Amino acid sequence: MFGSGAFDYVDVLNKAADASYYRNEILSNNIANVDTPGYKRKDLEFEKHLSSAIERAGDAKSTLSEKVHNVDLSEAKMVTYIDNTDLSYRIDDNNVDIATEQVELASNQLVYNGLVDSMTHEFSRIKSVLT
Repeated sequence: MFGSGAFDYVDVLNKAADASYYRNEILSNNIANVDTPGYKRKDLEFEKHLSSAIERAGDAKSTLSEKVHNVDLSEAKMVTYIDNTDLSYRIDDNNVDIATEQVELASNQLVYNGLVDSMTHEFSRIKSVLT
């Protein structure tokens, strides 16, 4: 069973949930530094890397299941970047907009909850097969 690929979707969902959790920490840090002079907001880039890794895992005729089975999750990197835009509307050169960060945080929380729900459904499916 462990080599059967039964946990392939769970592995992908787990990696995405880890990235979402880490992004939540980054966004919370941005909010905490909203009044820090010179602070530049940070964010996480993950979805693009995961999508590329899944696309490279198979050819055009491969199904999503085949691609997920063959995906190399080490290619799905979590890349933290600093938003160094020179367009800061604040005198102290801080480019954190609290409203934007709060929206991003709420959106990210919905993504995280969806990923956890999907993992729960996958485990329920595996459990029903075993019983």
